[in-house]
Amino acid sequence: MAGRGSRLRPHSLTVPKPLLPVAGTPIVHQLVSEIARVVDIPIDEIAFILGDKAFFGTDVEQQLTALAHSLGAKASIYRQDEPLGTGHAIMCAAESLAGPAVVAYADTLIRADLNLNPKADAVIWVKQVDDPSAYGVVQCNDAGQIIDLVEKPTAFVSDQAAIGIYYFKEIAHLKEKLQAVVDKQLLPGQEYQINDGILAMIADGQQFYPGPVQEWMDCGNASITLDTNAKMLKILQQEEHPLVAADVELDNSEIIPPCFIGEGVRLKNSTVGPYVALGKGTQVHNSELTNCLVQNDTKIHNARLDRAMLGNKVYFDGQFTEISIGDYSTLK
Repeated sequence: MAGRGSRLRPHSLTVPKPLLPVAGTPIVHQLVSEIARVVDIPIDEIAFILGDKAFFGTDVEQQLTALAHSLGAKASIYRQDEPLGTGHAIMCAAESLAGPAVVAYADTLIRADLNLNPKADAVIWVKQVDDPSAYGVVQCNDAGQIIDLVEKPTAFVSDQAAIGIYYFKEIAHLKEKLQAVVDKQLLPGQEYQINDGILAMIADGQQFYPGPVQEWMDCGNASITLDTNAKMLKILQQEEHPLVAADVELDNSEIIPPCFIGEGVRLKNSTVGPYVALGKGTQVHNSELTNCLVQNDTKIHNARLDRAMLGNKVYFDGQFTEISIGDYSTLK
């Protein structure tokens, strides 16, 4: 989770993208908790690879440490000071690369029911996609074993896209192969990628199998994140998670589910939903909101919003004449 999340600006300018709440909970919290549920074995350690301390500071470390402890695991914090690719990021956590492990990119959410294949040396989580040319896909043999990874194929190879979550029965094997890759001198513009290590493992006879997921939700940009927020709210409603805080104040207002409504939220003369997430302490007056994602302590007055994304401590009045708008902001 070392990237800057530039496609989610301005929301990621002050909050690292994996810590942005979607459907009421930070992305990385949901991802780690779901992986813990899916693998269904005790987790000893969660290693987080962060960017520079100027952006991923002590408060981020404390949040992630608390997340690991909530799952009965210790937290290890590593830094990737240069963006030299996914393989390089994994090797920044070299001290933790031993035993069975899951590697995950922290800007995606999943729902899966997966029993790890006992024959597998590794599993690559995949999802069927309509346009394989936009993704990295796995190629399997007749026995269902992965034999190749192809990035954005121009000719049809497979419609099973790798979603950026991997299981290794012994991750030290990946470490060994990535070390050989990292030891090579990069040409200008090149990066060290996890696929370099995986393909070397496959060439050595390691058995990789696909692991299908039921839902794969991206949080790459604002529009996609709004879609993910809506889909997660629907999933959480079906799973009967509590979504509306007990202390929400409704004054001549209505909540149309599914919605996440955080603690201390006040609604007055307003209709909210469906598919709206309101962070704690937010106030909505004389407004109608649908398909919106709003963070904490924001005030919305006199607004009619659909597919809007607002950050923390925003003041938005739909009847504005005086405005102050920073970089990367959008009004439509």
